[in-house]
Amino acid sequence: MSIIPTFFGGRRSNIFDPFSLDVWDPFKDFPFPTPSFDANSRETSALVNTRVDWKETPEAHVFKADLPGIKKEEVKVEVEDDRILQISGERNVEKQDKNDTWHRVERSSGKFTRRFRVPENAKLNEVKASMENGVLTITVPKEEVKKPDVKSVQISG
Repeated sequence: MSIIPTFFGGRRSNIFDPFSLDVWDPFKDFPFPTPSFDANSRETSALVNTRVDWKETPEAHVFKADLPGIKKEEVKVEVEDDRILQISGERNVEKQDKNDTWHRVERSSGKFTRRFRVPENAKLNEVKASMENGVLTITVPKEEVKKPDVKSVQISG
């Protein structure tokens, strides 16, 4: 038994496993202090921790991403040739008014990207995406795995 999977949050990395593309991020849950408000440095790294659930059903792979406050026009879903599903977008900085006094700025703004390698059984030309109540749902249908034909061979002699 190796200490490495435990150290990396129980995730194992395997180049042959399509589910292990999402690389361990040592700063993912690190509580960075909130910077004091400065009109010139308001833009922070956006939705760095965009959470995505990926489940597999008998019919499809289903991805659900929490994107609160983002319109569907601000999100892009793409499938690359090498079977990579990419979710990207941008949350714009809130308009500033000179009469406003900011006490705390915790909501992030800027660009975000998440990438996943989909398995061989995914029908990449039939991907569907929808967005409702700040949750992006991407459905990637699966192909039926074709069972090999088995022929009996007569043994002579």
